[in-house]
Amino acid sequence: MRIVFMGAPHFAVPALEALISSEHPVVAVYTQPDRPAGRGRVTSTAPVKQVALEHGLQVRAVQGFKEAENIESLAQLNPDLIVVAAFGLILPRAVLELPPLGCINLHPSLLPRHRGPTPIASAILAGDGHTGVSIMLLDEGVDSGPILAQQPVPIAPDETTASLSARLANEAARLLMETLPRWIAGDISPQPQQHEGATYTRMLSKADGEIDWQLPAEEIWRRVRAFNPWPSSYTRWHGKVLKIVEAAPTATVRGQPGAVTLTAKGQVAVMAGEGGLRLIKVQLEGKRQMAAEDFLRGQRSFIGSRLPS
Repeated sequence: MRIVFMGAPHFAVPALEALISSEHPVVAVYTQPDRPAGRGRVTSTAPVKQVALEHGLQVRAVQGFKEAENIESLAQLNPDLIVVAAFGLILPRAVLELPPLGCINLHPSLLPRHRGPTPIASAILAGDGHTGVSIMLLDEGVDSGPILAQQPVPIAPDETTASLSARLANEAARLLMETLPRWIAGDISPQPQQHEGATYTRMLSKADGEIDWQLPAEEIWRRVRAFNPWPSSYTRWHGKVLKIVEAAPTATVRGQPGAVTLTAKGQVAVMAGEGGLRLIKVQLEGKRQMAAEDFLRGQRSFIGSRLPS
């Protein structure tokens, strides 16, 4: 059986590596083109491309399938199945109908909850106690195809998007290897999603990370975890960006939202609309990450200051 794999970020890597180790040949890997990233605008290569090249696989970087030549080139590979994981591009009907076994997608949520581009961060933002992985047969909608398999995954209280993504990526690879033989053998009947229960996520922007201290501390805490590693949660102090890398809610402080104070145990905290947020790890613009207590030793005026809301 000939498989074409489509994906780009770290989430897709375990699934690709699992397929490479399987009995089924991966005849090509489709990914996103290299792009400039970071403050230095250094060209960044997708993790999936790096792994594919390390294994000597054919790599094709495309921006879409609107061009007929891209579809014709894909058809010449004669794929029996296309496996998609965080590819970031919508596949047109002409692509969906190419492989006899269809195009299956690994999605990091329990569909129909959290369809769209940011399901992992959205699960943390919503305060969900669990999420999961869905393997679905792609259709022309947004994560709306019938389900082949699902696996719930609990969300730990201190989970970040970075840590949860890594766990879901490994679970997606495991579930793929468990599901693939049954799908090939015709032992799975795709189950339609309950569309009336669907929720949709949106793309995040850098502006989403700026903290509004008027919000309840519990909500700010979820944002700190959901926006790690990107867009990160930050506030402003003395004209510089101060990233809140790690934090936890506390009910032992009182004051106006944005006021910086100390807890009874001498820990650094910022008042919120309800409760306070204890700062555990921070990073001032131009500096390295450090424990909040270490930051305070170098910035004594931080206590008693007022962060903008």
